[in-house]
Amino acid sequence: MWIIFGLLAIGATLFNLYTFSVGKDYRLTMAVALSLTALTVCADYSHLAVWVEAEDWAALADVIPGMGRAWWVLTSISIGLNVLPIFLERPKEKQKSKA
Repeated sequence: MWIIFGLLAIGATLFNLYTFSVGKDYRLTMAVALSLTALTVCADYSHLAVWVEAEDWAALADVIPGMGRAWWVLTSISIGLNVLPIFLERPKEKQKSKA
């Protein structure tokens, strides 16, 4: 399930950037993309909890070290890309207010 949420999060992030680039309101797509990112992390956590309940320590030992770093990096990238339009929009707003 986390793979599905992850792919949807990537798609929503790309759509968010596209929506901003064509000048439309991007806030809803930004919220959807960030929500899907959160659901991806929660779904992966639930998947790992199943392994803990099954006491599959070998699988956990193989997956957790790399997956933990990957989730930090990918979540940080997702947040950065999704809030990028806010920072790109700010200079435009300042120029409009001066004119």
